[in-house]
This record gives sequence, structure tokens and C-alpha cells, in this order.
Amino acid sequence: MMHKTALGGFAALAAISVLVAPAVAQQRDPAYAAARAAGQVGEQPDGYLGIVGAPTPALQRLVDDINIKRRATYAERAKEKKQTLEAYAFTAGCTLIDRTEPGEKYRAPDGSWETRTAAAPTKDSRCP
Repeated sequence: MMHKTALGGFAALAAISVLVAPAVAQQRDPAYAAARAAGQVGEQPDGYLGIVGAPTPALQRLVDDINIKRRATYAERAKEKKQTLEAYAFTAGCTLIDRTEPGEKYRAPDGSWETRTAAAPTKDSRCP
């Protein structure tokens, strides 16, 4: 019995780490880190990165590149879990918003861009 519980906990942890792996890899990109720190980009409930304010061509290319990679990862993981791409991406968006740090931007359920404080972010009521 304890063995099954340990495996279940490990599986849940592995699923979460796989879910956010694309975000961790993106943070290694200095341009992404700079845009995030400057509040030019933020996490969205749909699992994709959004541009806060007016886009520049360079910023749009950066966000498009990250979102293409995220979509590919989400599609693969959704297929493995027998979920729709949209459902998997939404769950990833909830997790990524949870992982924002104070000062970073995220999109609130009402569509506005919020700046994360020390408090928990405001998330969609459907988030797990």
C-alpha cells in the first residue's frame, strides 16, 4: 500500500515538473528573462506567454518562438494524457501563473494584466 502511495506521489511530481519544464528552459534565455523582469511579457491562463502593452518586432518574435515551443510540448503531453490540447494548456497556464514571482506580470481572469505581489495570484476559478 505504501509503495503505491509513493509511486502516486512521484507520478504527480513528475507530471508537474514536465508541465513547467518549457518555462524553466525559457528562463535561461537572457532576452526572455529581461522581458519578463521588465514586465513586457506575462503568463496567461491559456498556457501561453502574452505581450503586455505594445509589441515590438523583436518581442513578438520572442513570444512567438516560446509559444510555438510550448504548444508542441502541450500537444505531446496532452496526447499522452488523453486530454485536449486546450485542456492541457489551461492546466499549464494555471501552474505557470502560480509560479510567477513578485513583480512579474500575469493575466487575471477578467483579462487585465496584474503584477504579482507576495500574495497568491488571482486565477480562474476552474484552475486546479
